[in-house]
Amino acid sequence: MQLSTQTSTAPRAARTLAVTEQVELSLVAPVYDERDNLEPLYQRVVEIFGSRVRWELVLVDDGSRDGSTEVMRALAQRDKRVRCVVFAHNCGQTTAMRIGIHSSRAPLIATLDADMQNDPADLPAMIDKLGSHDAVVGYRLKRNDNFVRRVSSKIANAIRNWLSGDSIRDTGCSLKVFRAQAIREAPLHFEGMHRFMPTLLRYYGFSVLEHPVSHHPRRAGSSKYGVLNRAFRAFRDLLAVRWMRSRIRRVTLVAQPEDGERQS
Repeated sequence: MQLSTQTSTAPRAARTLAVTEQVELSLVAPVYDERDNLEPLYQRVVEIFGSRVRWELVLVDDGSRDGSTEVMRALAQRDKRVRCVVFAHNCGQTTAMRIGIHSSRAPLIATLDADMQNDPADLPAMIDKLGSHDAVVGYRLKRNDNFVRRVSSKIANAIRNWLSGDSIRDTGCSLKVFRAQAIREAPLHFEGMHRFMPTLLRYYGFSVLEHPVSHHPRRAGSSKYGVLNRAFRAFRDLLAVRWMRSRIRRVTLVAQPEDGERQS
């Protein structure tokens, strides 16, 4: 696995946060009542990356009530590569993802769920595939969910792609790798937008690839989404994304002021 930090050919990204050269890869995981999954997640990250890569694990506690905060802080006390962000109350997965992304210090950012259904072992191949592109997003080859959830997800993906004009196979898969300067361009200030990060990047002119990944049964805790509430929220958010697409304006500069030239 080689970490590519070359500059993207996509539009110039905002530099709102300095990148620390000492960290090569930031792994961002939103946490909401995942106490019993945090230690296994940390151990799996250590197993996969160890000391071969200079990494950090950014855990964002989205108002957990089960003691997840204490486990996170204990991990950070034990290993300085673990960093904690703690919300005073639940703000939603998109906000947790956005704050984690903007708190990261590496030029490459990987996002994943904290419930151990995503496997960090898939990340090295995704990073190798990145090349000159801006993102590699996972799609689950074999979902370890019940029948109703699998079918509803397929239907939702088909409707989502039809309305958004995109072709992402599994936008619900959280396992993704981004160039930091690209993903920080995405408008993630609205709840629900985490489902559309690859599509939003493409809207903004960035290059996104897909890669097959594994999916494991949940070991502990419980899912935070039901089929009905997920479907309603996703459809509502999809209409917002469709509207955003219609309002994006791309500018081709023919000329611009030289340095020091007075502008009126």
